[in-house]
Amino acid sequence: MRASRLLSLLLLLQTRGRMTAAEIAEELEVSVRTVYRDIEALSAAGVPVYADRGPLGGYRLLDGYRTRLNGLTLEEASSLFLAGLPGPAAELGLADVAAAAELKLLAALPPGPRSHAARMRERFHLDVPGWYRSADDVPYLTEVAEAVWEERMLRMRYRRWGPAEVERVVQPYGLVLKGGSWYLAAACSGTVRTYRVSRILEAEVLPEHFERPADFDLAEFWRGFADGFAARMYKAEAVVRLAPGAEDLLRYTFGEDVVGKALADRRPEPDGWTRLTLPIESLNHARWMFLRMGALVEVLEPAELRALMTEAVADLSRIYGTAQRAEVPRADAPAASKPAGSR
Repeated sequence: MRASRLLSLLLLLQTRGRMTAAEIAEELEVSVRTVYRDIEALSAAGVPVYADRGPLGGYRLLDGYRTRLNGLTLEEASSLFLAGLPGPAAELGLADVAAAAELKLLAALPPGPRSHAARMRERFHLDVPGWYRSADDVPYLTEVAEAVWEERMLRMRYRRWGPAEVERVVQPYGLVLKGGSWYLAAACSGTVRTYRVSRILEAEVLPEHFERPADFDLAEFWRGFADGFAARMYKAEAVVRLAPGAEDLLRYTFGEDVVGKALADRRPEPDGWTRLTLPIESLNHARWMFLRMGALVEVLEPAELRALMTEAVADLSRIYGTAQRAEVPRADAPAASKPAGSR
Protein backbone atom coordinates (compact mmCIF):
# COMPACT_ATOMS: atom_id res chain seq x y z
CA MET A 1 0.00 0.00 0.00
CA ARG A 2 2.77 2.43 0.95
CA ALA A 3 4.84 1.54 -2.12
CA SER A 4 1.89 2.40 -4.33
CA ARG A 5 1.43 5.71 -2.50
CA LEU A 6 5.13 6.58 -2.84
CA LEU A 7 4.94 5.92 -6.56
CA SER A 8 1.82 8.10 -6.81
CA LEU A 9 3.63 10.87 -4.94
CA LEU A 10 6.62 10.62 -7.28
CA LEU A 11 4.46 10.74 -10.40
CA LEU A 12 2.43 13.59 -8.92
CA LEU A 13 5.53 15.74 -8.44
CA GLN A 14 6.75 14.76 -11.88
CA THR A 15 3.56 15.89 -13.59
CA ARG A 16 2.49 18.84 -11.40
CA GLY A 17 5.84 20.38 -10.50
CA ARG A 18 6.04 22.22 -7.17
CA MET A 19 3.36 21.27 -4.63
CA THR A 20 2.86 22.05 -0.96
CA ALA A 21 2.51 19.32 1.64
CA ALA A 22 -1.16 20.30 2.10
CA GLU A 23 -1.83 19.99 -1.65
CA ILE A 24 -0.16 16.57 -1.77
CA ALA A 25 -2.10 15.40 1.28
CA GLU A 26 -5.40 16.46 -0.29
CA GLU A 27 -4.56 14.77 -3.60
CA LEU A 28 -3.49 11.47 -1.99
CA GLU A 29 -6.15 11.64 0.76
CA VAL A 30 -3.63 11.28 3.59
CA SER A 31 -2.48 13.50 6.46
CA VAL A 32 0.24 16.13 6.11
CA ARG A 33 2.36 14.15 8.60
CA THR A 34 2.15 11.15 6.26
CA VAL A 35 3.36 13.32 3.40
CA TYR A 36 6.41 14.37 5.43
CA ARG A 37 7.27 10.72 6.11
CA ASP A 38 6.80 9.76 2.44
CA ILE A 39 9.02 12.63 1.27
CA GLU A 40 11.76 11.41 3.64
CA ALA A 41 11.35 7.88 2.28
CA LEU A 42 11.74 9.08 -1.33
CA SER A 43 14.86 11.07 -0.41
CA ALA A 44 16.35 8.05 1.36
CA ALA A 45 15.72 5.99 -1.80
CA GLY A 46 17.78 8.46 -3.87
CA VAL A 47 14.94 10.43 -5.46
CA PRO A 48 16.05 14.10 -5.68
CA VAL A 49 13.15 15.79 -3.84
CA TYR A 50 13.81 19.35 -2.68
CA ALA A 51 11.88 21.68 -0.38
CA ASP A 52 11.56 25.36 -1.29
CA ARG A 53 10.95 27.68 1.66
CA GLY A 54 8.67 30.70 1.76
CA PRO A 55 5.00 31.45 0.97
CA LEU A 56 5.40 30.15 -2.59
CA GLY A 57 7.45 27.16 -1.54
CA GLY A 58 6.74 23.48 -1.61
CA TYR A 59 8.25 20.19 -2.67
CA ARG A 60 9.62 19.61 -6.15
CA LEU A 61 11.90 17.26 -8.06
CA LEU A 62 15.32 18.28 -9.30
CA ASP A 63 14.95 20.04 -12.66
CA GLY A 64 15.15 17.53 -15.49
CA TYR A 65 14.58 14.47 -13.30
CA ARG A 66 12.21 11.96 -14.85
CA THR A 67 11.38 8.45 -13.75
CA ARG A 68 10.90 5.68 -16.28
CA LEU A 69 8.44 3.93 -14.01
CA ASN A 70 4.85 4.17 -15.13
CA GLY A 71 3.37 2.21 -12.25
CA LEU A 72 0.52 0.90 -14.38
CA THR A 73 -1.34 -2.18 -13.23
CA LEU A 74 -2.94 -4.59 -15.71
CA GLU A 75 -6.32 -2.91 -15.31
CA GLU A 76 -4.91 0.64 -15.52
CA ALA A 77 -2.94 -0.08 -18.68
CA SER A 78 -5.96 -1.73 -20.30
CA SER A 79 -8.27 1.16 -19.42
CA LEU A 80 -6.05 3.56 -21.36
CA PHE A 81 -6.84 1.71 -24.58
CA LEU A 82 -10.56 1.79 -23.85
CA ALA A 83 -10.18 5.56 -23.58
CA GLY A 84 -8.77 5.79 -27.09
CA LEU A 85 -11.26 7.42 -29.49
CA PRO A 86 -9.89 7.10 -33.04
CA GLY A 87 -12.85 8.93 -34.60
CA PRO A 88 -12.70 12.04 -32.39
CA ALA A 89 -8.88 12.03 -32.51
CA ALA A 90 -9.03 12.09 -36.30
CA GLU A 91 -11.59 14.92 -36.24
CA LEU A 92 -9.21 16.94 -34.08
CA GLY A 93 -6.33 16.20 -36.45
CA LEU A 94 -4.61 14.00 -33.88
CA ALA A 95 -5.03 10.55 -35.42
CA ASP A 96 -1.31 10.07 -36.13
CA VAL A 97 -0.34 11.48 -32.73
CA ALA A 98 -2.77 9.18 -30.91
CA ALA A 99 -1.52 6.15 -32.84
CA ALA A 100 2.11 7.03 -32.05
CA ALA A 101 1.30 7.51 -28.36
CA GLU A 102 -0.43 4.13 -28.26
CA LEU A 103 2.60 2.41 -29.79
CA LYS A 104 4.95 4.11 -27.32
CA LEU A 105 2.75 3.09 -24.41
CA LEU A 106 2.69 -0.53 -25.59
CA ALA A 107 6.46 -0.51 -25.98
CA ALA A 108 6.97 0.91 -22.48
CA LEU A 109 4.80 -1.70 -20.77
CA PRO A 110 6.25 -4.96 -19.44
CA PRO A 111 5.20 -8.13 -21.31
CA GLY A 112 2.28 -8.96 -18.99
CA PRO A 113 0.44 -5.62 -19.06
CA ARG A 114 1.37 -5.19 -22.74
CA SER A 115 -0.36 -8.43 -23.70
CA HIS A 116 -3.38 -7.63 -21.55
CA ALA A 117 -3.72 -4.13 -23.05
CA ALA A 118 -3.43 -5.46 -26.60
CA ARG A 119 -6.18 -8.02 -25.92
CA MET A 120 -8.38 -5.28 -24.50
CA ARG A 121 -7.94 -3.21 -27.67
CA GLU A 122 -8.76 -6.23 -29.87
CA ARG A 123 -11.91 -7.16 -27.97
CA PHE A 124 -13.57 -3.83 -27.14
CA HIS A 125 -14.51 -0.96 -29.42
CA LEU A 126 -16.17 2.32 -28.50
CA ASP A 127 -18.57 3.80 -31.07
CA VAL A 128 -19.65 7.25 -29.85
CA PRO A 129 -22.74 8.22 -31.94
CA GLY A 130 -26.08 6.67 -31.05
CA TRP A 131 -28.09 4.36 -33.27
CA TYR A 132 -29.89 5.78 -36.31
CA ARG A 133 -27.69 8.84 -36.43
CA SER A 134 -24.23 9.64 -37.70
CA ALA A 135 -21.62 11.89 -36.17
CA ASP A 136 -21.94 15.59 -36.90
CA ASP A 137 -20.17 17.14 -39.88
CA VAL A 138 -17.63 19.49 -38.25
CA PRO A 139 -15.49 21.10 -40.98
CA TYR A 140 -14.16 23.78 -38.60
CA LEU A 141 -13.35 21.58 -35.62
CA THR A 142 -9.59 21.83 -36.25
CA GLU A 143 -9.70 25.64 -36.17
CA VAL A 144 -11.84 25.62 -33.04
CA ALA A 145 -9.49 23.17 -31.31
CA GLU A 146 -6.50 25.32 -32.26
CA ALA A 147 -8.12 28.40 -30.74
CA VAL A 148 -8.96 26.47 -27.56
CA TRP A 149 -5.45 25.09 -27.18
CA GLU A 150 -3.58 28.34 -27.95
CA GLU A 151 -6.04 30.57 -26.04
CA ARG A 152 -6.70 32.77 -29.05
CA MET A 153 -9.85 34.66 -29.96
CA LEU A 154 -12.17 32.99 -32.46
CA ARG A 155 -14.39 34.75 -34.97
CA MET A 156 -17.24 32.59 -36.25
CA ARG A 157 -20.44 32.77 -38.22
CA TYR A 158 -22.95 30.61 -36.41
CA ARG A 159 -26.37 29.23 -37.33
CA ARG A 160 -28.70 29.39 -34.38
CA TRP A 161 -31.79 27.22 -34.06
CA GLY A 162 -33.84 27.97 -37.13
CA PRO A 163 -32.64 30.01 -40.11
CA ALA A 164 -31.04 32.84 -38.08
CA GLU A 165 -27.29 33.38 -38.52
CA VAL A 166 -25.11 35.48 -36.23
CA GLU A 167 -21.46 36.49 -36.12
CA ARG A 168 -19.60 36.15 -32.84
CA VAL A 169 -16.08 36.80 -31.56
CA VAL A 170 -15.58 34.48 -28.58
CA GLN A 171 -13.00 33.29 -26.09
CA PRO A 172 -12.99 29.48 -26.53
CA TYR A 173 -12.50 27.72 -23.18
CA GLY A 174 -12.98 24.05 -24.08
CA LEU A 175 -14.51 21.33 -26.26
CA VAL A 176 -16.93 18.60 -25.17
CA LEU A 177 -17.88 15.46 -27.13
CA LYS A 178 -21.41 14.34 -26.30
CA GLY A 179 -23.14 11.48 -28.14
CA GLY A 180 -21.13 12.02 -31.32
CA SER A 181 -21.63 15.81 -31.30
CA TRP A 182 -18.96 18.38 -30.47
CA TYR A 183 -19.82 21.41 -28.32
CA LEU A 184 -17.74 24.52 -27.69
CA ALA A 185 -17.78 26.29 -24.32
CA ALA A 186 -16.82 29.90 -25.01
CA ALA A 187 -17.17 33.30 -23.38
CA CYS A 188 -19.07 35.96 -25.30
CA SER A 189 -19.74 39.40 -23.79
CA GLY A 190 -18.67 38.12 -20.40
CA THR A 191 -21.00 35.09 -20.38
CA VAL A 192 -19.90 31.49 -21.00
CA ARG A 193 -22.19 29.92 -23.60
CA THR A 194 -22.38 26.61 -25.43
CA TYR A 195 -22.15 26.35 -29.21
CA ARG A 196 -22.68 23.23 -31.31
CA VAL A 197 -19.61 22.99 -33.54
CA SER A 198 -21.55 21.54 -36.48
CA ARG A 199 -23.51 24.82 -36.65
CA ILE A 200 -20.38 26.90 -37.21
CA LEU A 201 -20.56 28.05 -40.84
CA GLU A 202 -17.24 29.93 -40.88
CA ALA A 203 -14.39 30.12 -38.38
CA GLU A 204 -11.22 32.19 -38.17
CA VAL A 205 -8.58 31.97 -35.45
CA LEU A 206 -7.57 35.54 -34.61
CA PRO A 207 -4.04 36.57 -33.60
CA GLU A 208 -5.25 38.11 -30.32
CA HIS A 209 -4.77 36.00 -27.20
CA PHE A 210 -7.00 35.94 -24.14
CA GLU A 211 -6.44 34.81 -20.56
CA ARG A 212 -8.46 31.75 -19.67
CA PRO A 213 -9.89 32.03 -16.13
CA ALA A 214 -7.85 29.88 -13.77
CA ASP A 215 -10.98 28.79 -11.89
CA PHE A 216 -12.94 27.68 -14.97
CA ASP A 217 -13.68 23.94 -14.72
CA LEU A 218 -14.88 22.55 -18.04
CA ALA A 219 -16.32 19.33 -16.57
CA GLU A 220 -18.21 21.25 -13.87
CA PHE A 221 -19.52 23.76 -16.41
CA TRP A 222 -20.79 20.96 -18.67
CA ARG A 223 -22.51 19.18 -15.79
CA GLY A 224 -24.36 22.37 -14.93
CA PHE A 225 -25.30 22.93 -18.57
CA ALA A 226 -26.53 19.33 -18.97
CA ASP A 227 -28.59 19.48 -15.76
CA GLY A 228 -30.28 22.68 -16.89
CA PHE A 229 -30.86 21.43 -20.43
CA ALA A 230 -33.74 19.17 -19.45
CA ALA A 231 -35.40 21.98 -17.48
CA ARG A 232 -35.11 24.29 -20.47
CA MET A 233 -36.38 21.66 -22.94
CA TYR A 234 -39.37 20.21 -21.08
CA LYS A 235 -41.62 23.17 -20.40
CA ALA A 236 -44.97 21.38 -19.97
CA GLU A 237 -46.52 18.08 -18.91
CA ALA A 238 -49.04 15.66 -20.37
CA VAL A 239 -51.28 13.24 -18.47
CA VAL A 240 -51.84 10.03 -20.43
CA ARG A 241 -53.22 6.51 -20.12
CA LEU A 242 -50.84 3.74 -21.17
CA ALA A 243 -51.96 0.33 -22.42
CA PRO A 244 -50.67 -2.82 -20.68
CA GLY A 245 -47.29 -3.93 -21.99
CA ALA A 246 -46.54 -0.64 -23.77
CA GLU A 247 -43.82 0.46 -21.35
CA ASP A 248 -40.93 -0.53 -23.63
CA LEU A 249 -42.43 1.33 -26.59
CA LEU A 250 -42.88 4.40 -24.39
CA ARG A 251 -39.20 4.21 -23.34
CA TYR A 252 -38.13 3.82 -26.96
CA THR A 253 -40.26 6.78 -28.07
CA PHE A 254 -39.47 9.28 -25.32
CA GLY A 255 -36.22 7.99 -23.81
CA GLU A 256 -35.45 6.38 -20.48
CA ASP A 257 -34.44 9.67 -18.84
CA VAL A 258 -37.95 11.03 -19.43
CA VAL A 259 -39.97 7.86 -18.89
CA GLY A 260 -38.18 6.38 -15.87
CA LYS A 261 -39.59 8.72 -13.22
CA ALA A 262 -43.01 8.84 -14.89
CA LEU A 263 -43.34 5.05 -14.75
CA ALA A 264 -42.20 4.99 -11.14
CA ASP A 265 -45.07 7.36 -10.23
CA ARG A 266 -47.75 5.73 -12.43
CA ARG A 267 -51.20 4.92 -11.09
CA PRO A 268 -52.80 1.59 -12.11
CA GLU A 269 -56.44 1.64 -13.25
CA PRO A 270 -59.04 -1.15 -13.02
CA ASP A 271 -58.92 -2.00 -16.75
CA GLY A 272 -55.18 -2.73 -16.64
CA TRP A 273 -54.11 0.59 -18.13
CA THR A 274 -51.97 2.99 -16.11
CA ARG A 275 -52.15 6.76 -15.74
CA LEU A 276 -48.93 8.75 -15.71
CA THR A 277 -47.54 12.23 -16.26
CA LEU A 278 -44.84 12.88 -18.85
CA PRO A 279 -42.76 16.04 -19.43
CA ILE A 280 -43.12 17.36 -22.98
CA GLU A 281 -41.29 19.93 -25.09
CA SER A 282 -44.32 21.49 -26.79
CA LEU A 283 -47.86 20.59 -27.83
CA ASN A 284 -46.96 20.00 -31.48
CA HIS A 285 -43.90 17.91 -30.65
CA ALA A 286 -45.86 15.83 -28.15
CA ARG A 287 -48.64 15.22 -30.72
CA TRP A 288 -46.24 13.60 -33.17
CA MET A 289 -44.53 11.60 -30.45
CA PHE A 290 -47.80 10.17 -29.14
CA LEU A 291 -49.04 9.42 -32.66
CA ARG A 292 -46.05 7.09 -33.05
CA MET A 293 -47.58 4.92 -30.31
CA GLY A 294 -50.92 4.51 -32.06
CA ALA A 295 -53.75 3.21 -29.89
CA LEU A 296 -51.43 2.17 -27.05
CA VAL A 297 -51.66 5.59 -25.41
CA GLU A 298 -54.52 8.03 -24.72
CA VAL A 299 -53.84 11.69 -24.01
CA LEU A 300 -56.03 13.08 -21.22
CA GLU A 301 -54.47 16.47 -20.47
CA PRO A 302 -53.90 19.22 -21.38
CA ALA A 303 -57.09 19.77 -23.31
CA GLU A 304 -55.23 21.55 -26.12
CA LEU A 305 -53.05 18.49 -26.73
CA ARG A 306 -56.04 16.14 -26.65
CA ALA A 307 -57.72 18.38 -29.24
CA LEU A 308 -54.65 18.16 -31.47
CA MET A 309 -54.67 14.35 -31.15
CA THR A 310 -58.39 14.26 -32.02
CA GLU A 311 -57.75 16.40 -35.09
CA ALA A 312 -54.85 14.18 -36.21
CA VAL A 313 -56.90 10.99 -35.76
CA ALA A 314 -59.73 12.54 -37.79
CA ASP A 315 -57.29 13.36 -40.58
CA LEU A 316 -56.04 9.77 -40.56
CA SER A 317 -59.59 8.47 -40.61
CA ARG A 318 -60.38 10.54 -43.70
CA ILE A 319 -57.35 9.05 -45.45
CA TYR A 320 -57.70 5.41 -44.41
CA GLY A 321 -61.45 5.25 -43.83
CA THR A 322 -62.39 5.90 -47.46
CA ALA A 323 -62.91 3.19 -50.05
CA GLN A 324 -59.74 1.40 -51.09
CA ARG A 325 -57.93 3.22 -53.84
CA ALA A 326 -58.03 1.65 -57.29
CA GLU A 327 -54.88 -0.34 -57.85
CA VAL A 328 -52.55 0.93 -60.54
CA PRO A 329 -51.70 -1.93 -62.96
CA ARG A 330 -48.10 -3.03 -62.71
CA ALA A 331 -45.92 -2.74 -65.80
CA ASP A 332 -45.29 -6.50 -65.80
CA ALA A 333 -48.95 -7.43 -65.29
CA PRO A 334 -50.55 -9.46 -68.17
CA ALA A 335 -52.88 -7.47 -70.39
CA ALA A 336 -56.60 -8.11 -69.91
CA SER A 337 -58.20 -10.32 -72.58
CA LYS A 338 -60.23 -8.45 -75.17
CA PRO A 339 -63.83 -9.36 -75.91
CA ALA A 340 -64.51 -11.15 -79.17
CA GLY A 341 -64.77 -8.89 -82.19
CA SER A 342 -62.83 -6.03 -80.67
CA ARG A 343 -59.85 -4.50 -82.40
